Amino acid sequence: MNRLLVMVPREGVDRLRAAGSHGSATFRVSDAENVGYLCAVSVKEGLTLPVKMRPRTHFLNVGEARRGGFWYRATTDLHAYGMAAGHRQSALTVAYFAEQVRSGFKNPGRSDYIALTYAPDVEADYPGAGIAEFAAWLVTADGVEPLDVACEPQVVGNAQLAPQWPVDPLAAATVTVVGTGSIGGATVHALADYGVGRLVLVDPDRLLWHNLVRHVSGPAQVGKMKVFALRDDLEKLRPDTHIEPHALDVIRDADKVRPLLARSDLVVCTADGVAPRRVVSHLARRAGLEAVLACVLEDGGIGEILRLRPWPDRGCLVCQRQALTDAGAIDPEPALDAGYGTGTRHRPMTAVGSDLHLVGQLAAKAAVATLLECAGHPDQRLPGDHGLLALRPKPGWPPPFDLARAGELRWLAARPPVSGCPTCEEP
Repeated sequence: MNRLLVMVPREGVDRLRAAGSHGSATFRVSDAENVGYLCAVSVKEGLTLPVKMRPRTHFLNVGEARRGGFWYRATTDLHAYGMAAGHRQSALTVAYFAEQVRSGFKNPGRSDYIALTYAPDVEADYPGAGIAEFAAWLVTADGVEPLDVACEPQVVGNAQLAPQWPVDPLAAATVTVVGTGSIGGATVHALADYGVGRLVLVDPDRLLWHNLVRHVSGPAQVGKMKVFALRDDLEKLRPDTHIEPHALDVIRDADKVRPLLARSDLVVCTADGVAPRRVVSHLARRAGLEAVLACVLEDGGIGEILRLRPWPDRGCLVCQRQALTDAGAIDPEPALDAGYGTGTRHRPMTAVGSDLHLVGQLAAKAAVATLLECAGHPDQRLPGDHGLLALRPKPGWPPPFDLARAGELRWLAARPPVSGCPTCEEP
């Protein structure tokens, strides 16, 4: 079995750095996982202060509390030798360990104990050597064995990606997602993973049992509105993303959706059906907002990403579809109204959940690339505005849907507005 992993939450790190030379330590341990964390520590005033492991529901918060541990300030040499001993899977002598701690060493006698050591000068003494300032040990009468240790860093979440990833412009962005079903749920998760700071979710439906085969939310959320289920999931997974749920129908509640778009930087539509997509296309154009529409076509055979930009030379959804039919291609819109379900009035579910999630993730990438391109990141320019992804391609489909192999991705240019379009022409 792997060595015991000792975890030190941020609060524990700060307290040990500010404390004196030694003290007692209590660890809460899960034997099943062979992991524990520092849950209480005495400081220089002699007070024993608790250390919290967040979130409150963390599995270690119900582990067994083991008192009798200790912490020490130590020399940098101890951590250097300890790292080498760990690689060799060997132990240090008790005498050497006692010499290397500043003061207060407790001889284990017959009672083994866990110890933490803090060496604040490791970087100055061993620059660039990768020696950690905190180390964990199992102190026994026969020797002192290095344990694994993990300290919670000062910065967690998407901020860790800076400066390799443009964290700040995405953290400041607001994206509205209309439709939070199988594709939309995956889109929402991916946008949060990219670091979008605020997500406004719009969907009137509940999560039901038949949705679970394809939705990102699990059985514990059945019965909730989908927007609230996603909010509750992401509060645990991505607490640095603010989720604003609205159980609204984009068609019936268009008057309530307009102000949401007015304070958004981009809108993504993954809603089922022709009407919601056309409404989002129209509302986004009127708001001067870029939109990304995502769906699957031909019973889940093709994934489609359509970016609509409110520019004079780019048409709305209806214009894009008209250009396809004028070129002799299929008009995919009517098929989107048939719907999937569980009863005899609906078509059977033919799209696989992972394929839908792939389309949702691609929609999130298109949305984020659009935001970053507008923020001055040329490396995020997309190859086109109309993306087609082969999921289960079949021969005989007319261009541009004539993809031949699974995973093939094709990007096409956007079409200009159709003359007389009530959406694209200025009111």
